[in-house]
Amino acid sequence: MDATDWDERYAQTELVWGAPPNNTVVEHVYGLERRTPLQPDTADGPAPELPRALDLACGEGRNALWLATHGWQVHAVDYSQVGVDKGRTVATRLSRSVRSRITWQCADVTDLDAAEITGPFELILMVFLHLPKDERRIVLRAAAELLAPDGTLLVLGHDTLNLTEGYGGPQDPSILFTPDDIAADLGDSPIRIRLADRVYRPTESRDAIDALVIATRPVTGPAELESGA
Repeated sequence: MDATDWDERYAQTELVWGAPPNNTVVEHVYGLERRTPLQPDTADGPAPELPRALDLACGEGRNALWLATHGWQVHAVDYSQVGVDKGRTVATRLSRSVRSRITWQCADVTDLDAAEITGPFELILMVFLHLPKDERRIVLRAAAELLAPDGTLLVLGHDTLNLTEGYGGPQDPSILFTPDDIAADLGDSPIRIRLADRVYRPTESRDAIDALVIATRPVTGPAELESGA
């Protein structure tokens, strides 16, 4: 699919993914804003007032909106202008203080430099962003570089196993991945894998199978890889 395909899909009246945030995101991010130390951008600069989150391929913004209501300053990016506009519209139902915490941007997340997204961020979400292997690796490694010290990267998507044992999701195996694939993509990047596992997600039929990887950027010292898949 390209941006036009997603524009057409998001042009439906109802929210394609619904309003509530993804359950796995909530499970692993809830309370993180209180535990994450806020580091200044420069050695002599001030620390940010709120933890900063980057939501890559935000769609209609369900996770970005939830983050903003829980004390995050959010940069929500998607290449579908219709999806971004729907997220901005939903945000008008929130208080002005919460709405002001979200920056919406229509951009190609496979080229963060062109989008002028520089970070740093205490949290980066890459949720159900499915790309060919080479593009996925580029985005992941660019995201890792944008993490603040002690920042968290959460990657969630349809697992390759979902094709044969799960339900729904893309049917193109070239854009699916396993937890081990994500760990390998990150390779020698400045990041430590904390969790790499499969998540079984209930649907209207049988369970869907998602791949989940959570990683952090160490404050000091070399990156370590601890694959739990």
